[in-house]
Amino acid sequence: MKNIYLTIILLSCSNVFMTFAWYGHLKNLSSKPWIVAALVSWGIAFFEYMLQVPANRIGHQVLTIGQLKIMQEVITLSVFVPFSVFYMKEKIGTDYFWAGLCLLGAVFFIFRAKLFPG
Repeated sequence: MKNIYLTIILLSCSNVFMTFAWYGHLKNLSSKPWIVAALVSWGIAFFEYMLQVPANRIGHQVLTIGQLKIMQEVITLSVFVPFSVFYMKEKIGTDYFWAGLCLLGAVFFIFRAKLFPG
């Protein structure tokens, strides 16, 4: 379980960097040329990868690739929604709720053998 918790923590931190690398420039660098935004984003993404690569290596010791990917998607949405609301000042609609339910279904199916062995 320790590896799973460490993976979740590292992927969560990684996702904060990833979200800012992918979308932060839309707020902060919208008046700059795209190449400036790309270079800044690559600089931020470096820190994402410094957390994401070890997270996946640690996680793969106890999880399948599919389980890692679904976990990543759930974490991504968990980071992205607050980022959208609080940082980008965008309103979220019911589609986020439905997307979350779909991800919960994905979590159930990808982890059901671990949840209900036998």
